[in-house]
Amino acid sequence: MATLARWCFRHRLLVLLMWLVTLGGVAVASQSAGSAYASVFHVPDTESGKAQDLVKAAFPESAGDMDTVVWRVDEGTVRDAAVRERMSASLERIDRLDTVGSVTSPYSRAGATQISRDGRTAYARITYHKTADELSTDEADSVVDTATEARTEGLRVEVSGPVAEKTEEGEAGSVAEVVGLVAAAIVLYLAFGSLPAMLLPLISALFSVGTGVMSIKLLSHVADVPELAATLSTLIGLGVGIDYALFIITRHRQCLKSGLAPEEAAVRALNTSGRAVLFAGGTVCIALLGLLALRLEFLTGVAIATTLMVVLTMAASVTFMPALLGLFGMRVLSRRERRRPTAEGPRAEQPRGLAVRWAALVQRRPVTLLTTASVVLAVLTIPFFSLRLGISDQGNRPESNTTRQAYDMLEEGFGPGFNGPLQLVAKVGGPDDQAALQRLAGTVRKDPDVATVVSLPARPDATRAVVQVIPRTAPQEEATSDLIARLRDTTIPAAERGTTLAVYVGGQTATFDDFATVMIGKLPWFVLIVVALGFLLLLVAFRSLVIPLTAAVMNLLAAGASFGVLVALFQWGRLSGPLGVGGAGPVEAFLPTIMLAVLFGLSMDYQVFLVSRVHEEWVHSHDNSKAVTVGLTNTSRVINAAALIMICVFFAFVFRKERIISEFGVGLAAAVALDAFVIRTMLVPAVMRVLGAANWWLPGWLDKRLPHLAVEPADPPTPAPAADRKQSPATPAPTQPRT
Repeated sequence: MATLARWCFRHRLLVLLMWLVTLGGVAVASQSAGSAYASVFHVPDTESGKAQDLVKAAFPESAGDMDTVVWRVDEGTVRDAAVRERMSASLERIDRLDTVGSVTSPYSRAGATQISRDGRTAYARITYHKTADELSTDEADSVVDTATEARTEGLRVEVSGPVAEKTEEGEAGSVAEVVGLVAAAIVLYLAFGSLPAMLLPLISALFSVGTGVMSIKLLSHVADVPELAATLSTLIGLGVGIDYALFIITRHRQCLKSGLAPEEAAVRALNTSGRAVLFAGGTVCIALLGLLALRLEFLTGVAIATTLMVVLTMAASVTFMPALLGLFGMRVLSRRERRRPTAEGPRAEQPRGLAVRWAALVQRRPVTLLTTASVVLAVLTIPFFSLRLGISDQGNRPESNTTRQAYDMLEEGFGPGFNGPLQLVAKVGGPDDQAALQRLAGTVRKDPDVATVVSLPARPDATRAVVQVIPRTAPQEEATSDLIARLRDTTIPAAERGTTLAVYVGGQTATFDDFATVMIGKLPWFVLIVVALGFLLLLVAFRSLVIPLTAAVMNLLAAGASFGVLVALFQWGRLSGPLGVGGAGPVEAFLPTIMLAVLFGLSMDYQVFLVSRVHEEWVHSHDNSKAVTVGLTNTSRVINAAALIMICVFFAFVFRKERIISEFGVGLAAAVALDAFVIRTMLVPAVMRVLGAANWWLPGWLDKRLPHLAVEPADPPTPAPAADRKQSPATPAPTQPRT
């Protein structure tokens, strides 16, 4: 690491040019190629997956996704001649598009039920040849534009569905990123008191994130990467990129104040904090790649994209950052800090202020702090026990979106269930099966949670049939999930009994419900993998059984509390309304696994940063109280600054007004806040103070078998400053925190 840091420092202009050329080249390539994001929610070996496969095989011309064109008049009815003529012409133009398989108009015999009872709202079903993932954004735009051209005074026309959603990707702009960067800049300036030192982490993060976003765009052409992955990667990349640069610059500044020349300070910083950055980033990558074990296409794309982003932030931290340090030299210190060594000689920076007073409080009241922190986490965890996973529907999208407006118009005209129809896809073996299917349709029609049942037209000799079921409740509501379960567990088996009929419940709502069910089943295993991996890494790093065990428990407490915050704010609707991301609804099914993967890496970073400094002092003095005090006073300021930056960046993403991204932003911000200000500042030092020497207990037989791993090498003695600086001999550098 020292060799790489020295080379980058001395060849700084070449390194900066290489990064600039890389960013420019990837940007040009991605601009030319465009994006091919795919949201693959197909889950194998589920009923909805089998239903989808049957439809594709039996009705290839109708196997694509389906959109809905909705229109509503302010006065009169949609049957008025002027409205009918205008909308019929619009639907004919849509039907002639190459991507469209068929259009079912409410003015046709087949669509006679597609006009609301009050006559003011109507809809047409558009069936595509392909799925939304297989269609380009331009093809989606052509459908939406053709439909909305029919708008006129007194006639509203909107489009909902998975293809229409493609036209809204990226509409939120970069407001969230700007807000997050401005907030991070303020925290950095308060932490460093130097404009150049404030700019360096931001420049490094922007280069790595910019390169990452463009690379993910190119990656979407060769892998199934969802559009969400690009946004999520930006969120994570900005947070960890700025934090990693913060750790390195903090160490670099400490070395400069100790009397080292800029080059030696940069080499020392990269050889210590730079190694820690690689360790922390590596744990994040391992946790993210752990999503591959779940074997779900959607999460595989997210894992690959976010891992690529973290790798690029690590690369920027250990190459781009030393080049920037060489370019700015002593200016990473404020003017007052640069004048002090000249007047007083270099000296070690001693902890002072709030950090020292807090460490003293931990020594006096460890049990009180332990109890307080535990109560806080326990209270915040209570909502977690009512967690309901699912997929939010289009009713939670921004009100300006055409999909949201179409959703509201359908709900007002026909009821909420029209936004999430179910499909009963049947294998029919003969007349007896046909009769059984009709009896099933009649039984389903009597279900109190069903609004409408329609048997779609089929040939008399067809071996496949589809019955459309419209629930009375919205797609994301728990009652809709209960209806799906009731159909599968009770109603359909009763109809199949004594026949060769086989019926599967499909449709987008059922697919999302199955996805949530699969995720719930896989979540405990993923939690076990993440906790076990963290335990092993800390066991090797600190050669203790107690430290990794307490860390595992605390990580679970932090995860439970952060999920509790999400349940209260989004599932119970305490914050979703004010944020403009819809009302109360389920937490996204894939959010817990992705959040756990990210939180594992981030919490590991703070844990290693704090405990390694405590461990170092313990090795020197074997005084546990002193070790905890020294570790806390030397690391709390950096941990708090790093946490504040992440909180600002993560929470800023609520300005995108997208429910999924808002959940990630709020959830990660809450988790980082709890991890830094409750667990690492209160709970960990209090527990370590109470346990005393037991913190470092390890059976002798295990000690002999564990490999030796040093996250950071010990700092070498600080040499005298360069002669041309005409300073007094440098005092030995203080032992720095281990990250």
